[in-house]
Amino acid sequence: MNDFAAIDFETANSHRKSVCSVGIVIVKNQKVSDTFYELIRPAPNYYCDWATEIHGLTYHDTAHADPFPVVWQKIAPVLTNLPLVAHNSSFDEGCLRSVFEYYGMSYPDYEFFCTCRQSRKVFPELPDHRLDTVAGHIGFDLKNHHHALADALACAEIAKIIL
Repeated sequence: MNDFAAIDFETANSHRKSVCSVGIVIVKNQKVSDTFYELIRPAPNYYCDWATEIHGLTYHDTAHADPFPVVWQKIAPVLTNLPLVAHNSSFDEGCLRSVFEYYGMSYPDYEFFCTCRQSRKVFPELPDHRLDTVAGHIGFDLKNHHHALADALACAEIAKIIL
């Protein structure tokens, strides 16, 4: 796959619609051509302790951030005709579908590919297929794991090799 967008969401709580940050990496001709990161005011706007422990974001970080529809207006044009790639795509696609539904937005049927599923086929010898494990295996130093842009960058590098 030469052209795609790697995407990663972080959520504020157990609701998939509670996206609180998004990272996107645009790959054209197997090279990173653009990146995007933004905080999002989640819906519902509360944070579980366990979520904050994972990604470090709190209510105060996103209290004045734009809601998803405003953020997505900035993103959508660059995703036109690009497949989306995520590590554990069922989570990220679930978040995207859920937040589109919550805001009554028409979902454009993005095509998703999963680097986690594919890594199980390509690297069966790994002890697990978490993003940080697979990234390390391909030689990508995943710094700041669970920051949406850092995770999207790792996913993009994995996708360039295995998809």
